[in-house]
Amino acid sequence: MTISKELEAEILRLYHVEKWKVNTIATQLRLHHATVRRILERLGVLEKPLRSSLIDPYVPFIKQTLEKYPQLNSARLHEMVKSRGYPGGADHFRHLLVRLRPTREAEAYLRVRTLAGEQAQVDWAHFGKIEIGKASRPLMAFVMVLSWSRRIFLRFYMSQSTANFLRGHVEAFHFFAGVPKEILYDNLKSAVIERVGTAIRFNERLLSMAAHYRFQPKPVNVARGNEKGRVERSIQYARGSFYAGRQWKSLEDLNEQALVWCQSVASQRQCVEDRSLTVGEAYEQERGHLLSLPDNDFECDERVEVKVGKTPYARFDSNDYSVPHTQVRKVLTIVASTSEVRIFSGVQEVARHKRSFDKGQQVENPGHITELEELKKAAGKHRSVDRLYHATPSSRELFKQAAERGLNLGGLTSGLVHLLNLYGAKALEAAVKEVLDSGAIHLSAVKQVLERRRKELGMLPPVEVELPNDPRITDLVVTPHPLASYDELYTQPQGGDND
Repeated sequence: MTISKELEAEILRLYHVEKWKVNTIATQLRLHHATVRRILERLGVLEKPLRSSLIDPYVPFIKQTLEKYPQLNSARLHEMVKSRGYPGGADHFRHLLVRLRPTREAEAYLRVRTLAGEQAQVDWAHFGKIEIGKASRPLMAFVMVLSWSRRIFLRFYMSQSTANFLRGHVEAFHFFAGVPKEILYDNLKSAVIERVGTAIRFNERLLSMAAHYRFQPKPVNVARGNEKGRVERSIQYARGSFYAGRQWKSLEDLNEQALVWCQSVASQRQCVEDRSLTVGEAYEQERGHLLSLPDNDFECDERVEVKVGKTPYARFDSNDYSVPHTQVRKVLTIVASTSEVRIFSGVQEVARHKRSFDKGQQVENPGHITELEELKKAAGKHRSVDRLYHATPSSRELFKQAAERGLNLGGLTSGLVHLLNLYGAKALEAAVKEVLDSGAIHLSAVKQVLERRRKELGMLPPVEVELPNDPRITDLVVTPHPLASYDELYTQPQGGDND
């Protein structure tokens, strides 16, 4: 049955002024007495009687406990009364506890008003993930809003690192063409490293940036999200007005669209501080009250020290970047922006690469690899020459005379090594000596001598054997054992004395 406001007013008048009882009011107004009682209970005139319940014996204990610990949750309180004999279930207990828990008065908040150019508010917002190759990175939005005009700056990054936090400030200041006198933060790790009550330790790089741009960083009070309501509402507005249903090809494309949105749609809405103005018009008034930008931007690049191992690569952000081979086994400094990675040895830049946000990639400068390959080739040549000098001592003189005649030493080296593998050290040494005696300092002359001697001895042509490219095998020198020792073994008596 629906009771009109007029009838409710009459019930209250009869109860308070005429002092009628519930049954009398019900009889005279032709209502059920339960209806009259329900109305008086709802209006706070009568206290609703408590029915006998399993919880009744435990009510004094519950009230006493809640007075001491008003924030104690129902699950923990149920365990406490259950251990004292309460037989009821958790759901029923939670329902009964509502009327026993002391009610908290709703806290009233003053509306925070600021002057033009006085304050901005900053926060991060998570917008899902972005897939780049093998990497899955968080898509984070940096949001700064001017508190008076409500002008919004929105930019997306692939992490909420300190470097990106600082970059967001620098780009926002350029977007606003000025700097607010103070910036309000939630208790972000990018801003506040540690906080105990009113004792606050700010991020040192944020303090350096604040000194550079001459603004004051201010954290909101603990559990006082209303103090930065402007940026929270701006984030909610950006989710619905900008991001929802939007298509974009890359992070750069997304940020270009975000910039256009900040300059157009977000600036055309009504200004809260002066509803006769749009946000864009209010910003034009606020712009003159902002602090001027310094001559140079604050340095925001990431700086990390890395140790290079035995391969010429420096690991940064899940990728490997090549460095000159002279930098192996050293500690280098990486300075990274959102577009490139620079690598320093002390103050000297030794490498520069385009930054990759993929995962497990080798980002290489072809010159670094070519230098290493050439070094390895030169080292291989030196090993080959050492092998020739050891196996055929006369080759040292052959190289000397070949150098004096301007011959190609590289070709001579590879050719002699090939002949050494085919004919052996003893045959090659004899051929080199003969060539030196004749004065025909050419690789072809060495080949002719070897072939002539082979035919004179009636030997079959040598068979070329492909060996693995392993210095432990290719550089191995085997000294032939004199075969005469085997003849001596053959001529010795084979049995005992049978005579």
